[in-house]
Amino acid sequence: MIIVTGAGQGIGAAIARRAAVLDRPVCVNYRSSAAGAEQVVQDLREAGVEALAVKADVTEEDEVERLFATAVEKLGPLTAVVNNAGVTGGLGRVVDLDIRQLDTAYRAVLRSVVLCTRQGLRHMSRSRGGSGGCVLNVSSTGARTGGGHEWVHYAALKAAVNTHTWGAAQEVAADGVRINAVAPGLIETGLHRANGVPDRPERLRTSVPMGRIGTPEEVAEAAVFLLSPSASYITGSVLEVGGGR
Repeated sequence: MIIVTGAGQGIGAAIARRAAVLDRPVCVNYRSSAAGAEQVVQDLREAGVEALAVKADVTEEDEVERLFATAVEKLGPLTAVVNNAGVTGGLGRVVDLDIRQLDTAYRAVLRSVVLCTRQGLRHMSRSRGGSGGCVLNVSSTGARTGGGHEWVHYAALKAAVNTHTWGAAQEVAADGVRINAVAPGLIETGLHRANGVPDRPERLRTSVPMGRIGTPEEVAEAAVFLLSPSASYITGSVLEVGGGR
């Protein structure tokens, strides 16, 4: 069974849908996008995959524990976790940053990854009675580029996600768990509109060497590859999906 956090919309929804090819039950986690999550569940069921939507705030420890317990009870043993949930905390220069933006982004981007990775390892690690599995973190190419003039705080948190990916992968490689990350670049999602800059993708399109904006489905293809047996010797890697930007 696979848990995908923040799967009611955007990249998370695309990953959950594409995970149907892995032929495992999928738990579609959401915090506020109930209608979107239920649509993803419906799409998975129509594809012949057992699926369930579970509302939970993955920034809260008790909510994470409840999410995993519910998913395991309803869908069976855990084999993979996709840490996709997150928010940017808003656009702006460092000098103008409201510390509340940083706190919000920290909880959604980094704290959620740590909490869900920890809980996933408690279920999947062979030393704890599990049968092994995968953790996939959704990072960002901003971790490399820095996000200057837009969201340095968000980029810094995604860099921390990469570091957590590398370090945790080393800890559990011998325990049957692979941990990787996929790092989207300029992707057409609702994130831009939510931050008040719906024209951002088109404005930055010329900065992408491939000359176009990516789609959530392209990120999902990379994510599902890393979750699949085809990536059995890959761990501690960050795969960028950014058109060269």
